Amino acid sequence: MAPVPGTGLAKGLAVTLRTMTRRSVTEQYPDAQPDLPPRTRGVIGLFEENCTVCMLCARECPDWCIYIDSHKETIPAATPGGRERSRNVLDRFAIDFSLCMYCGICIEVCPFDALFWSPEFEYAETDIRDLTHERDKLREWMWTVPAPPALDPAAEEPKEIAAARKTAEKLAAQQEAESTADPDGKPGSGTGTASASTPHADEQARAAEGPTRAAGDSKQQTDQPRQEGRE
Repeated sequence: MAPVPGTGLAKGLAVTLRTMTRRSVTEQYPDAQPDLPPRTRGVIGLFEENCTVCMLCARECPDWCIYIDSHKETIPAATPGGRERSRNVLDRFAIDFSLCMYCGICIEVCPFDALFWSPEFEYAETDIRDLTHERDKLREWMWTVPAPPALDPAAEEPKEIAAARKTAEKLAAQQEAESTADPDGKPGSGTGTASASTPHADEQARAAEGPTRAAGDSKQQTDQPRQEGRE
């Protein structure tokens, strides 16, 4: 059966009419700022206090758009007879964003967390030379870096937190055991507030009384056989 003339035109007009009746979802930028995710790759911020001038970011950058200059300073010995040490001092840290391809390799390889992603993207310039941000400008971008997102509820607990939690639980169990024990070392009712609040004072008192009682007991044990022998 031959197609009816004008069927394609009718289908196209139907799509147009259906689209015209829908609400527009276009955001009127810059009047309406976009809601960016926290891990948006906008611009790179520098936290220079953490930078040790290890040059890993500049070496791993595939575009060679990171420029770092530094010098060495000698630190005097902390103790008499000690050895002097030298450290690198950062003089210049610049990123040419006209060459940067926002791969994030520099941020990943930084071993001291000196580079961070900021979601800010409004830094267009009329002169391409102004796209080279020096360390003062990179430091200003640090104030726009958002807080890290929370861990996934199903994620594995960090080892540092797990070790600290186990240590705290062990200390709490030891303190509870000491607070519920009477001076003779036998478990008590646990209702006394003085023993629970001052476990260290009870330990010192027991330590002070321990040698006296031990000496008295040993004297009674040694005197008793002699008396039996005399009888």
